[in-house]
Amino acid sequence: MPRHRSHSLEFKRQVVEEYLGGETLHGLAKRHDLSRQLISVWIEKYEGGAFDDDARAADLVQQYEARIAALESLVGRQALELEFLRGALGTVRISVCGRA
Repeated sequence: MPRHRSHSLEFKRQVVEEYLGGETLHGLAKRHDLSRQLISVWIEKYEGGAFDDDARAADLVQQYEARIAALESLVGRQALELEFLRGALGTVRISVCGRA
């Protein structure tokens, strides 16, 4: 059964840059346990600017994830404040109505 591995954008870029630096496809394939065809695909994508698009997309995802985390934190704080204020309001109503 064939192996299906996922490689990071940084790793792909590193392999391509090694090739562009003079390393042979055969040498890279052997050293990194990759097929020469896969490396060739990466080279074509790199030269076509696809890795730049992937890097921009990855940066955008990171920015969105950070924004989502900040908003979730804000919602959590507001939920706690709301709960506290509801409790305080209940205490004030009891005191004013003389039920304390």
